[in-house]
Amino acid sequence: MTKKISRRQFLKGTALASAGGIIGFPTIIPGRALGLDGAVAPSNRIVMGCIGVGGQGTGNMQAFLNQPEVQVVAVCDVDANHKARAKKIVQDFYAQQGKSGGGDGCAEYRDFREVTARQDIDAVSIGTPDHWHGLITIAAAESGKDIYCEKPLVNTIAEGIAVRRAVQRYGRILQNGTHERSRHSVRFACELVRNGRIGKLHTIQINMPNSDPHHLEIINNENIFPNMPVPENLDYDMWLGPTPWVPYTERRCHFWWRFIFNYGGGEMTDRGAHIIDIGQLGNGTDDTGPVELRAEGEAPKSGLYDAYMKYDFECTYANGVKMIGASVDPRGLKFIGSDGWIFIHIHGGLLEAEPASLLQETLRPEEVHLGRSPGHHRNFLDAVKTRNQPMASVEIGHRTATICHLLNIAMLTKSPIRWDPEKEEILNNPEAQRLLARSTRSPWYM
Repeated sequence: MTKKISRRQFLKGTALASAGGIIGFPTIIPGRALGLDGAVAPSNRIVMGCIGVGGQGTGNMQAFLNQPEVQVVAVCDVDANHKARAKKIVQDFYAQQGKSGGGDGCAEYRDFREVTARQDIDAVSIGTPDHWHGLITIAAAESGKDIYCEKPLVNTIAEGIAVRRAVQRYGRILQNGTHERSRHSVRFACELVRNGRIGKLHTIQINMPNSDPHHLEIINNENIFPNMPVPENLDYDMWLGPTPWVPYTERRCHFWWRFIFNYGGGEMTDRGAHIIDIGQLGNGTDDTGPVELRAEGEAPKSGLYDAYMKYDFECTYANGVKMIGASVDPRGLKFIGSDGWIFIHIHGGLLEAEPASLLQETLRPEEVHLGRSPGHHRNFLDAVKTRNQPMASVEIGHRTATICHLLNIAMLTKSPIRWDPEKEEILNNPEAQRLLARSTRSPWYM
């Protein structure tokens, strides 16, 4: 593998070469190139490509555009309308900011491999459907790029193991898009739990309702849709990627894919990737997982969507803590200890506690401090610069996704699971063990 030379290394090398030769005229370097006019010097820029620029992917792209050292030079999507819209957002942003690099400096691609092949790109943002996360992340890591990948990190546990191996092997930084764990209120609540302010933690209660309008639409309808011609703007074969070929229907793709097991895992992996993730943080188990899991659920009896819309589950950790969950409101999680509790409302980070005085507590210097960041995207960029692990590293993202997938597997097999979090194996059920991985459609493999 050819080693990339950073701009900073290149500039340093040319400066040393010049010092050893004969300089016949003074070198004039514009202040902008050195960052003296408030702009970011080229040697400090992080050049990015954005792969998958639908709703969430575009939101991530805009978050990165607003970071001063980021230069977005590529957008990629299998939907021509998505990538054209994304490029216009980039063009308009740079035009308004008066920055170079916009306009024709932002390329459009349909195939993610054209982005990962570019040597000038330092990092990628991945906002595709879940079934593409693993393959694109591995390709990006192999090409020497740092990665911001949406949640859940992967679509199977085997993919997560492969992604972690690739990211670690190639020395890359990966931030999983579980941004709720970066909220200051969430980190404060988890600090209170970790430092025993609610006494001994014994239960984590997870509330993940399927009560939004799109959930109710699935629950209350048969969800049988006709096959349709593929629209000209969509490369449907590329959209399917490693999953089995099936006829096109509009309600299979954009947004709705998350409720079909070939492409996502329903609410369990969609918001579970946020809520269960915070449970892991508060329990101090970011690098491991439960040892026993059981789950029961109800999925639509017919139609296109097969993800579970109702569920009850229980996970038991080696430290004795139980994580119990159900498809009930209000959306969030409660840490319950011997001396009190704290409830975190997801998507806002509002806290409730008993006693309420818990929320006025301050930490002593010697206690567990979880750190803070101005934001999840900012934290990723800081990690790219320092090479320190971000708040949702590949290990953390993989462990959270593993729990979500195991709970879906427990519902699919209608049996409890004994899990070895060190060997990452199911100990009691060969049928469930086989569901840790899925076959892929040629030419895609992992």
